[in-house]
Amino acid sequence: MSIEAPVTATAPVSTGPDAPPHPLVDFWRDFGRNKGAVAGLVVIVLVTLMAIFADFVAPHSPIEQFRDALLRPPAWTENGSWTYPLGTDAVGRDLLSRLIFGARLSMLIGFIVVTLSLIVGVTLGLIAGFFQGPVAIVIMRAMDIVLSLPSILLAIVIVTILGPSLINAMIAVTVVVTPHYVRLTRAAVMTELSRDYVTASRLAGAGLLRLMLVTVLPNCVPPLIVQATLGFSTAILDAAALGFLGLGAQPPTAEWGTMLSNSREFIRSAWWVVTFPGLAILITVLAFNLLGDGLRDALDPKLKR
Repeated sequence: MSIEAPVTATAPVSTGPDAPPHPLVDFWRDFGRNKGAVAGLVVIVLVTLMAIFADFVAPHSPIEQFRDALLRPPAWTENGSWTYPLGTDAVGRDLLSRLIFGARLSMLIGFIVVTLSLIVGVTLGLIAGFFQGPVAIVIMRAMDIVLSLPSILLAIVIVTILGPSLINAMIAVTVVVTPHYVRLTRAAVMTELSRDYVTASRLAGAGLLRLMLVTVLPNCVPPLIVQATLGFSTAILDAAALGFLGLGAQPPTAEWGTMLSNSREFIRSAWWVVTFPGLAILITVLAFNLLGDGLRDALDPKLKR
């Protein structure tokens, strides 16, 4: 007499061509359609690696002065030397080395400014979205006042009050860009509060903090990612502008805006000391803007083709 083993029913696993793609694969497919965004991502990765390994990549110290090579032109021009591939400045410092270390400082500025503005902006935006009434009115009117002032002028006023320094410049830029995160977060929160899943969470007994941080906030992340990417370029540009005006990083710190400020008098006689820092700012800011556009297209379902 044979005893047959019981047959256990198992759910079919979708591994064929009809299986839905992984969300990351789907995101990368949509993101990869934007060639400009991919190019921007490549540039940002290269700049980030260059900033991290600046001590090993840079041929010289950013503050070392070579008195026998003042205003040396780039290596491919007449009288140039491959010892200083992009030439030297008015006091004999290697321009390539200063650009590389300036990338480290600019990326650090962008990271700190975006992090601080995200924390403050998301917190105020959540409060303004959940607490309607006087609290929301006070927060949003304060943000409207900040946004009504020219951003660079407001940053100049703040740095003038606090004193010229790199830290104060980052504080000023953070104050200037924070209102954008507040308004974006509040708008996203008010949209999500009308969804059925929020109502279900309320009926299930979810507390206020859980509603804020676990239920609603994760669904507000995509627009915040896009805004943070664009805010990176804004932070770099504003910090460079303050450095150009002498209110940001102080000499001999290698910062792109400060390098532009120190080379204004050599625009005609030594074009390289102005051109290369300007190109570094242009390429980096453009890369972040292209990346932000690509993230917006990939994360916003309305823009997917």
